[in-house]
Amino acid sequence: MRSFLIGIFSGLMSWWGLWLIATMDSLIIVTLPLAVDIAVIVLSSRAHEMFWVYPIIATAGSIFGAAVTYYVGRRAGEAGLERFVSARSLKTVQRKIRTKGAVAIAFLDLVPPPFPFTAFILAAGALKVSASRFFAWLALTRLLRFGVEAVLAFYYGRQIINWFESDTFEYIAMFLFAMAVLGTVLAVIQLIRSSRVSRHSGRRAA
Repeated sequence: MRSFLIGIFSGLMSWWGLWLIATMDSLIIVTLPLAVDIAVIVLSSRAHEMFWVYPIIATAGSIFGAAVTYYVGRRAGEAGLERFVSARSLKTVQRKIRTKGAVAIAFLDLVPPPFPFTAFILAAGALKVSASRFFAWLALTRLLRFGVEAVLAFYYGRQIINWFESDTFEYIAMFLFAMAVLGTVLAVIQLIRSSRVSRHSGRRAA
């Protein structure tokens, strides 16, 4: 299992791998808990002279993926959100967006996983939250989050790399990988079921 994980990390531990992970992490049907944060830390630890570049790349990928999720939400509309988010979670998300607004929602990105931030991005699109304002603040909060991680990696890089090579991290990585696969599968199943229910409802209404 260790060699498998090492192979995955080695392939993704590059600037394009970081961009890809960050993009996927912001998509509604993909679950990658802490993957972007780990990638930023590892890359910043390995390349001290370029540590400041990786938060920018991670932010760019995150914003691209978030834009896809946002406009999927805008296209689906408020009525179509249940295809992507459970009814119980949807009520909470809708209430927070209506009461807190774009800036406060963007700052929720600083809440660590497993906080379902992509659901808020999707709902922000469906509720037509100002795209320019939302993404401007989201970019700032993600730069702050990834920037702090990169600075810590710059100063404590050797210790961080040693920890990543330990048995403890192997077990954590295995758990996170399993969670990512399970979360993604469940999201896809939820989307398929919701789509079927929507089609059946449409046929009955017709």
